[in-house]
Amino acid sequence: MTARRFLIAGVLVCGLMAVSAAAAAADQVIFLVRHSERAAAAAGTPAQGGMMANDPPLSAAGNERASKLAALLASADVKHIFITEYLRTRQTAGPLADKTKIQPVVSAAKDPDSLMQQVGKASGNLLIVGHSNTLPDLLKRLGVNATISIEESEYDNLFIVVRQASGAATLVRLRY
Repeated sequence: MTARRFLIAGVLVCGLMAVSAAAAAADQVIFLVRHSERAAAAAGTPAQGGMMANDPPLSAAGNERASKLAALLASADVKHIFITEYLRTRQTAGPLADKTKIQPVVSAAKDPDSLMQQVGKASGNLLIVGHSNTLPDLLKRLGVNATISIEESEYDNLFIVVRQASGAATLVRLRY
């Protein structure tokens, strides 16, 4: 293992240990990620609402990142997976869904109210795979007070929201 990979693995383990301690008293841990790297769009394809109109699949790097996410969350006791209608979110969640035998629930990217209603009804830990322009709003709706922005070139954020029984939310932001 290279020194860089060892360092990244160490940081992730420490971060997850901190989350585990906080989660011991929590009702729910919510993992949120932006979809992994997507394949290049066809030339001249217009974007609509900040998302690519032609719904590209993941790139090779995106598929690798999706596999890393599945390995990272394999023992996180995820009970529910929420994705949007876009192929790239389905493919990002796919390896974890396959490993855990969880059928992802599709929620429209432009309908955060419906997603939050479903999240509110879900018990146990869950994963939400969204987009750079949807995750900041979802984090706010989950009780995170910090202002979050995700650059268009960022695919490696792992947001962990620990929701206490009291309703208080704690955010841990990692890179994977």
